[in-house]
Amino acid sequence: MSSSSSSGDLGRRRFVQGLVAGGVVAAFGWPRSGNAATPVLTGSDFDLSIGELPVNFTGRTRIGVAVNGSVPAPTLRWREGSTVELRVSNRLPAHSIHGRTTSIHWHGILLPANMDGVPGMSFDGIGPGETYRYRFALKQSGTYWYHSHSGFQEQAGLYGALIVDAAEPEPFDYQRDHVVLLSDWTDLAPADLFARLKKMPGHDNYSKRTVGDFLRDAKRDGLGATIEDRKLWGEMRMTPTDLSDVNAHTYTYLINGTTSLGNWTGLFAHGEKVRLRFINGSAMTHFDVRIPGLKMTVVAVDGQHVHPVTIDEFRIAVAETFDVIVSPNGGDAFTIFAQDLGRTGYVSGTLAVRDGLRAPVPMVDPRPILSMADMGHGGMGGMDHSDMDHSGHDMSAMKGMPMKGMEGGCGADMHGSMSGGMQAHPASETGNPLVDMQTMTPTPKLDDPGIGLRDNGRKVLSYSMLRSLFDDPDGREPGRDVELHLTGHMERFAWSFDGQPFASAEPLRLNYGERLRIVLVNDTMMTHPIHLHGLWSDLENERGEFMVRKHTIDMPPGTKRSYRVRADALGRWAYHCHLLYHMEAGMMREVRVEA
Repeated sequence: MSSSSSSGDLGRRRFVQGLVAGGVVAAFGWPRSGNAATPVLTGSDFDLSIGELPVNFTGRTRIGVAVNGSVPAPTLRWREGSTVELRVSNRLPAHSIHGRTTSIHWHGILLPANMDGVPGMSFDGIGPGETYRYRFALKQSGTYWYHSHSGFQEQAGLYGALIVDAAEPEPFDYQRDHVVLLSDWTDLAPADLFARLKKMPGHDNYSKRTVGDFLRDAKRDGLGATIEDRKLWGEMRMTPTDLSDVNAHTYTYLINGTTSLGNWTGLFAHGEKVRLRFINGSAMTHFDVRIPGLKMTVVAVDGQHVHPVTIDEFRIAVAETFDVIVSPNGGDAFTIFAQDLGRTGYVSGTLAVRDGLRAPVPMVDPRPILSMADMGHGGMGGMDHSDMDHSGHDMSAMKGMPMKGMEGGCGADMHGSMSGGMQAHPASETGNPLVDMQTMTPTPKLDDPGIGLRDNGRKVLSYSMLRSLFDDPDGREPGRDVELHLTGHMERFAWSFDGQPFASAEPLRLNYGERLRIVLVNDTMMTHPIHLHGLWSDLENERGEFMVRKHTIDMPPGTKRSYRVRADALGRWAYHCHLLYHMEAGMMREVRVEA
């Protein structure tokens, strides 16, 4: 499909989406289920019913997975220090396309393993007609979310915001509080989308480079450099425009279950400070968020307070949460603008003094292009590439390099590459048909806001700006290091740790009470948000110093990042990429904390 025709199709589809969200198509008899305001449930005792619901975000009715008749699921509001009980009932029909068994995982909440909600690991799942009783004490406060961990139900609507109000006053003031839940919707049955990814993983990559791009690059960088760049990408059988597996050519992006033209609106009064709780509840989409005309002060990340940092824009990975404070003065309406990482689409809402107002919506930024440096091949320009087999995974340029012993992966020094400047790799990657790339010179890149956000004229958040309001909560030096590589094969849509998909991987075993360091190396060209259930991930800087406590660590291409973990929760826990289809394709491990 040509870029012009795809652009036209997208434009027409977004117009229809807006009509549906705005209710204009009601006259045509199309249902509007799922586009109404999300319910809010408060207290400590809940009955939640999971079933199917007709929804219409695009002009076509599809069957979503709802909680208490709502897509997204109701916002749950709890209080720190209380004990909550939730009776979750499976009311899915016998022949549901979304499966028979269901579950709910309380993302980022500390609780016993049998309350974590991962079928096959912490419990058996909730069978047809069954009710499961979740009960646990709340040891934390902040902005979190919940979602299904059964099949693809999360993609079909089973996700919702989760707010735990603090028992003590928080270290910042605000007068108004809004949840901003970002997500992605597809009219395809999620299982069919997964099947398409396995067969045609490049389906949504419409914007491949053209002859015009070659001529422009040759004029800017020189003919020789441009030919060499194209040669390297050709050897790897990859494209530098492949930033996300699924984008706006398939997805409709939502704010609180509403499309852009539906114009979700958060109210404010002049002079107020407004807390916006951003949650990325999407299946596969990183969003870049800004509010033109307003500064945002980040005060919490993944539910944990941080030293305030004022910015213009931030990237929010799948499963992350960011709390920001804004002071919307000088106007009656401001646009909340969230564009996808690949710049194929966006969703917008409005902060306004009354319903019905809008502010100008900015254009989507130019399409970013991956470079060899982005891929962790920063030093490749002066290397002989003739012996490097990127597709056969032997990586013969790496052969013969000394390896130090490090558990779970290769033997590179903790915070750098090997003495020769090259990253070592686990033996399980060598000759592995499920691994199509290995990074050569990865770095933490903590001060990098990310591809498409550098030098854009705005102050953009990076991980290096984040500092928890508390010191290292454990204080001990890690007793051991575990290095794991994020691996994949783009053409086969196969994803794994260390080249070993979940089905064939041994559990990662932790000793109860130990303090360890996990080192992640991204050997792929994709960005992976990695989530460890049940335990906090205490992100370090390049010197091994504690920076910020998180539950999800984003891993862009070419990065090597480390974080400390205190194994203080017994049981079996999931550890996975939070891109839903990557997890389902194998990028998942079991972590066992044993006495």
